[in-house]
Amino acid sequence: MATEVHNLQELRRSASLATKVFIQRDYSDGTICQFQTKFPPELDSRIERQLFEETVKTLNGFYAEAEKIGGSSYLEGCLACATAYFIFLCMETHYEKVLKKISRYIQEQNEKIFAPRGLLLTDPVERGMRVIEISIYEDRCSSGSSSSGSSSGSGSSSGGGGGAGAR
Repeated sequence: MATEVHNLQELRRSASLATKVFIQRDYSDGTICQFQTKFPPELDSRIERQLFEETVKTLNGFYAEAEKIGGSSYLEGCLACATAYFIFLCMETHYEKVLKKISRYIQEQNEKIFAPRGLLLTDPVERGMRVIEISIYEDRCSSGSSSSGSSSGSGSSSGGGGGAGAR
């Protein structure tokens, strides 16, 4: 695992940021948290379409799991009301646990799939759950004549909580 982390650190240290690609939220099924699986053309030469779509679908599945309302969610809500929300000082909600699971998954994907291809996936929580940001890096050794398209805007780094409250 040390070599994988080294690859990610090496990418940040020895490569220059070429552009960023933003995967927007998909509101076709309402306001549930899911992201578009449309493959951006800027990534065409960097990552296989199947790997990209699998990653986004897995993230969408995790977010669906986080927002799923079940018995534990009701119990969390009842305990929160009964303790004037002090219970959340002692325990994590189901939503928070899944968000940590998503962060670990993104870190793993960066180390194993994205960083070796000169890409870096940013956790949507860091972008207020609005977009998945993918940074495209180029080696500083290579010539700058291979511009890979335009960026779709500048991402703000406001770290919104993304609705991690009790239900």
